[in-house]
Amino acid sequence: MKKICIFSSHYFPYLGGVENYTYNLAKALMKRGDKVVIVTSNDMGLLAYEKMDGIPVFRMPCFNLLDGRFPISKVNGEYRRLRKKLMTIAFDLVIVQTRFYPHSVAGMRFAKKQKCKCITIDHGTSHMTISSGFWDWLGRCYEHGITAIEKRLCQDFYGVSGECFNWLKHFGIAPKGILYNAIDNDNIQKLLLVKGRDFRAEHQISADTIIITYTGRLVKEKGIMNLIAAINQMSVKQNICLMIAGDGEEMASVEAAASDKIIPLGKLAFADIIALLKQTQIFCLPTDYPEGFPTSTLEAAAADCYIVTTTRGGSKELLIDDSYGIIMKDNRVETISQALTQAVTIDTGRDVAIARTKKYLLTHFTWDIISQKVDEL
Repeated sequence: MKKICIFSSHYFPYLGGVENYTYNLAKALMKRGDKVVIVTSNDMGLLAYEKMDGIPVFRMPCFNLLDGRFPISKVNGEYRRLRKKLMTIAFDLVIVQTRFYPHSVAGMRFAKKQKCKCITIDHGTSHMTISSGFWDWLGRCYEHGITAIEKRLCQDFYGVSGECFNWLKHFGIAPKGILYNAIDNDNIQKLLLVKGRDFRAEHQISADTIIITYTGRLVKEKGIMNLIAAINQMSVKQNICLMIAGDGEEMASVEAAASDKIIPLGKLAFADIIALLKQTQIFCLPTDYPEGFPTSTLEAAAADCYIVTTTRGGSKELLIDDSYGIIMKDNRVETISQALTQAVTIDTGRDVAIARTKKYLLTHFTWDIISQKVDEL
């Protein structure tokens, strides 16, 4: 049995791609017989220590900056008590999730104190932007600065996609490899066999209507408003509708756009997302966000959806050519509209692409595969 400590600045109930990666990797490693502990920030005022789904979680006290999106550890008595308790466990490996946070630096220093192997898994593919010249410049300076510190503390960096792998080189890092984002296919297939929510019946959608689905955070960078505009300007013979599952800063705008073709569903439980994907013909993620490898795309492939997405992140490593799906060069309204029109009208070609994508998914992007690679480290 190996003892593995994962430092992740955010963790459940905070929701995001990194948090899902952390949880699923931890569960897969435990399934292999390893002991896994997660160290995160107490950004929601929860218990300092608890077991969540069998995983011990240490939450370090912190200051919440940027509405909780950027926690910084508060080195007080409770912090020292928790760290002292962690030091009683002789870890074989420390995994640091992302480079961006002071919590990541703390994880690397913890590994040095433990004298154990440390790896950093990066989830970014470009600098973050808020479309403000000064603040974007300041953000870039910060990221280069903290990465310079981390390069002295950790020698082994990995990306969750080939795109992440290449992005690390921007910081003068020679990455050691790729530890892909992945899915728990066994769980998804079990959920697909269950009679879940019937979204067609709930929203009175006819059997011949093609359902196009978006799942994920409703933020501008993910292209949700462009997707809605593209659906509204499409002119195809088939009946189509767009179902939108998720929450975020664009929620009010999404709800305002609701119509017989645009159906906001809000935030859904995972089982309901899989039930929705089961009833979906085309999955669309028109993202311009600096994605690592979107989990939603992998889930859609596992649920037998035809995929339309962009070059952002690792999706093009799943859809390796146009016989697997459609990779758009950008997320302009016209580009999305043309891609979805093609996806709707190819009909029988969709089934071939779906089968090909799923076969590739199951040989490269499952947690059983990724956890074995981590154990081999």
